[in-house]
Amino acid sequence: MTAAQTPAPTPPGASVTTDAGADAGADANANANANADADSDAPNRVRLRLARAEFELSVDLHLPARGITVLFGASGSGKTSVLRCVAGLETAHHALVRIAGQTWQDDDAGLMRPTWQRALGYVFQEASLFEHLDVQHNLRFGQRRVSGANAAHTATATATATAQLDEIVTLLGLATLLHRRPAQLSGGERQRVAIARALATRPALLLLDEPLAALDQARRQEILPWLERLRDELHVPMLYVTHSADEMARLADHLVVLARGQVLASGPAAEVLSAIHGPGVGGEDAGALLQGHLVERDERWQLARVAFDGGSLWLRDSGLALGQPARLRVLARDVSITTTEPQHTSIQNLLPGVIDAIADDAHPSQALLRVRCGGALLLARITRKAVHTLALQPGSAVWLQVKSVALVQ
Repeated sequence: MTAAQTPAPTPPGASVTTDAGADAGADANANANANADADSDAPNRVRLRLARAEFELSVDLHLPARGITVLFGASGSGKTSVLRCVAGLETAHHALVRIAGQTWQDDDAGLMRPTWQRALGYVFQEASLFEHLDVQHNLRFGQRRVSGANAAHTATATATATAQLDEIVTLLGLATLLHRRPAQLSGGERQRVAIARALATRPALLLLDEPLAALDQARRQEILPWLERLRDELHVPMLYVTHSADEMARLADHLVVLARGQVLASGPAAEVLSAIHGPGVGGEDAGALLQGHLVERDERWQLARVAFDGGSLWLRDSGLALGQPARLRVLARDVSITTTEPQHTSIQNLLPGVIDAIADDAHPSQALLRVRCGGALLLARITRKAVHTLALQPGSAVWLQVKSVALVQ
């Protein structure tokens, strides 16, 4: 997104400049994109300090150059502040923001690029499209400044930009919507257009600030597959803010957990979620992420089996094709423990494993167990009395009874 320093009157995800800075902003954005392409595999760095009324935001993050990084935490934990500082909409102190090999802010070097010189797209909770323009012209607005940056090679630049925009339209399923006005779109369709407009600027980084928060559950489920497709096919890195555990579990490749401006945990999502010592994602959201492939379908009982590194799990058949990758979420509250192989049980998913670690849970009556099943880690929440009665300890061989499993991808 090329943006003026004051973003309020501008639709999120649009390419914006002041009149005086239009050409300079376009040139800077184009140069940033060109360099970002050259260093697209360079890791990103975000170090920020920003005083807030109730806490001080203080983060130092080393983030992957690919995939979706989710900033997760309760409302008021500092997630949106991180995004706004990365975008240059707020000025952090003692800051270093380096994205795709480009330094956007370095206080030690006295460097502070304004927002319109940062190769980014920004999508807010509300799509805020231009109501007087149809979808096609909303998208062209986002594209305009980037195309203008290459005025010396107009024909080539226009052809390239058009091809890239066509790809985005296809990826987000917007071809049949191009001639509709925003008032004729559903909430999910409006947000897909907002995402496409942000991508039309060919950003080095896409920032999404709770983009599904204003949508109902059905519309959220409509949008999520499109975000996954963008991640897998367009390869634009995303920094995604949410307090929804479901969105986090489905989208996160890398996970950052925030509370009161501090980083509680940061790393690959599966590793962060399987950690039971120290602060992280706990409570009712504690659970494991498993990556696998669908290997069998039981048409009689409408079930599907997903194999992962450590076993396999049966779940409701949702129509996923055989061989397709699948991401599973197993909550700790849905796993029980037995020391012998269960017999004559209604629970269909039984896995042998070895206890890797035991930790106290939030309530003194509960314990959280991490169990290794082959190369995978699962969590189980049981009572401390059960730990004592069964004489459980790290190294104990056990069987997991998985009462429920969710396909999140």
